[in-house]
Amino acid sequence: MGQKLEEVFQANEFIHQGNFLEFHRDRVLLPNGKTATREYIKHPGAVAALPLLSDGSALLVKQFRYPTGQTLLEIPAGKLEPGEDPVACIRRELAEETGYQPGELIHLASVWTTPGFTDEIIHLYLATRLEPAFLERDADEFLEILRLSKSELLDYLNNGTVVDGKTVLAVSLVEMKKLW
Repeated sequence: MGQKLEEVFQANEFIHQGNFLEFHRDRVLLPNGKTATREYIKHPGAVAALPLLSDGSALLVKQFRYPTGQTLLEIPAGKLEPGEDPVACIRRELAEETGYQPGELIHLASVWTTPGFTDEIIHLYLATRLEPAFLERDADEFLEILRLSKSELLDYLNNGTVVDGKTVLAVSLVEMKKLW
């Protein structure tokens, strides 16, 4: 039988409430009987999709990501509102960011983004049979839409132009599952 790995919650210290993130520090009992602290961020969850047009090209967005200090090339994504269904959220986000609604959504995976310090889970989709739609962008959202062929996008992954984790994973899953 394997070693016991679970840590047991003992106490929580709420540190800060941001606009949508909560910062916590918990005291936990380790498997060896000692105690430790775990600092983490509670996140409402997110969605992202690789949108494919009928000609096989993909729509990605370029936007400045403040924590990285860089403009990144990413698949469209957004955060879930409390209690929101991920499918409804990705439909809204695709319309806001790309001007298209998906006729079909294929769930690729739901993954913990960085489980060492946040409980954020992101639901990844492939969006196909796109139809024109329009929703106004959020007032604080500035982005540029890029239309890339499959070979261009795979080249960007291979040469390190695309470094966003959700984008690398979604494109890799679509390619691995032969959905493109």
